[in-house]
Amino acid sequence: MTQARWAVYMLRCVDDSFYTGITTDPERRVKEHASDDRKGAKYTRSRRPVVLVHLEYVDTRSAALKRERNIKRLSRCEKLALVKDK
Repeated sequence: MTQARWAVYMLRCVDDSFYTGITTDPERRVKEHASDDRKGAKYTRSRRPVVLVHLEYVDTRSAALKRERNIKRLSRCEKLALVKDK
């Protein structure tokens, strides 16, 4: 059995805010956030369209959750620098 590779992603919403999450399938997850179905996060539903601005991979779900938490704790300026570096 192949172990899933986890991704930590950040979206920029239409109101210029950021949304950070984790997934094993970034392409599918971004489509869910961007579409009209109920699978996207409640936060992004009223802030469409969304654009993927940051993506990084880690090996475990635990590592993804830790990295997500670290990104969410960054200041807006630090998040902008993270996005700019890509």
